[in-house]
Amino acid sequence: MSNETLPTSDIQIVDFGPFLDGSDKRGVADKIVSSFKQIGFVYLMNHGIPAERSAEMFQWVGNSALKLTSRYDREDLDLTNILVKAILRPAHGNKKILRRIHHLGRTTEVFPPRLLIHPLYAIAEQRAQAPDVKESFECGREEDELQPNIWLPDGTLPGFKEACLDFFWLCHEVELNILRALALGLGLAEGYFLQYHTVPDNQLRLLHYPSVPIQALEAEKITRIGAHSDFGSITLLLQDDVGGLEVEDPHQAGSFCPAPPVPGALVVNAGSNDTIRSTIHRVRAPRQSRSADGMTPERYSIPYFCCADFGTIVDCIPGTWDDERPKKYEPISAQEYIMKRMLSTY
Repeated sequence: MSNETLPTSDIQIVDFGPFLDGSDKRGVADKIVSSFKQIGFVYLMNHGIPAERSAEMFQWVGNSALKLTSRYDREDLDLTNILVKAILRPAHGNKKILRRIHHLGRTTEVFPPRLLIHPLYAIAEQRAQAPDVKESFECGREEDELQPNIWLPDGTLPGFKEACLDFFWLCHEVELNILRALALGLGLAEGYFLQYHTVPDNQLRLLHYPSVPIQALEAEKITRIGAHSDFGSITLLLQDDVGGLEVEDPHQAGSFCPAPPVPGALVVNAGSNDTIRSTIHRVRAPRQSRSADGMTPERYSIPYFCCADFGTIVDCIPGTWDDERPKKYEPISAQEYIMKRMLSTY
């Protein structure tokens, strides 16, 4: 089915302001959970990230950080050679996982052998599917020893590191407020989820989708991001006005509906016991992308992946199961689950 014939997804738009100012916490919380139960996503307005801060980060993504590739190519330099020392830290054998730098044509993944839970052939099968065409830069908190940040050499992009870290912590504040609302909407104490999110082992990712042939996307020879579900507690997403995000119809597997950009909105998704739907989603060619040259426009987005403390035992959330709706999933540690999902993805 082409994008032109797809209906728009029925994701609710919720004003988060009355929760933040305390004037209608319960009402906002109920609307968020209602949208999560219906389709797993919600658009939040007045979410706490000022428009100028979002614009600043998109400036970094669009004009500087992820266009280093072009600059180094023009100067006939190899970005890999410049970053190789950082990418290979720590030395092989160190029980750490390095954050990933996705550079067009060169993707570096470093995993300790003990974490290769899935057989290699299964990972190969995943990689044999239509490849994602994107590049990204991600960071976490500076104190994270398991996934240490990899920064560009000093002087390459003055102010970039500081901008990323400031935005990381701003998104963390928003995360905590949304977790408070989610707890209230499920009939739990407002601080219920905060006890499991004491250390922000989260990821801020700056994403660039280059212009690609529409025909190749529609023929599924390539994809921007293939169909997947997220695997943290919640995901926050800022996207530009190009579009292309699609979510699966919860009542018709394999049928996707566009989730178009809403100016000023933060897209949030979650999941628990399939009561709050962890909805499959993907990024394809947007509806309005049929240009005369047959190419899609570039797309930029900034997701912020929120994870529970690695030592947390993840279980179905109270309020998402009962005698008539039993638990569908066994308890598992947050670290084990995330590692399994990362390895099946990469």
